[in-house]
Amino acid sequence: MTVRVHFLPDDVTVDAQVGEPLLDVADRAEVVIPTGCLMGTCHACTVELDDGEIIRACISSVPDGCEELTINLFSDPTW
Repeated sequence: MTVRVHFLPDDVTVDAQVGEPLLDVADRAEVVIPTGCLMGTCHACTVELDDGEIIRACISSVPDGCEELTINLFSDPTW
């Protein structure tokens, strides 16, 4: 199933497959999500979904059951 992923504040939209890693989707959309440990413990890749849920992009994938997904990128000057 194809999900339309919209990255904010960059206002970039790309199609993705359910289960596709979010970092791969962001890379294909040419959107930079900072990473650190790539295990979810350093929180460098923290993003917020449109429903307010905070997730770590490095250990997350495109969820099933939605047609559109909005991802709000945080700006953290330390990364």
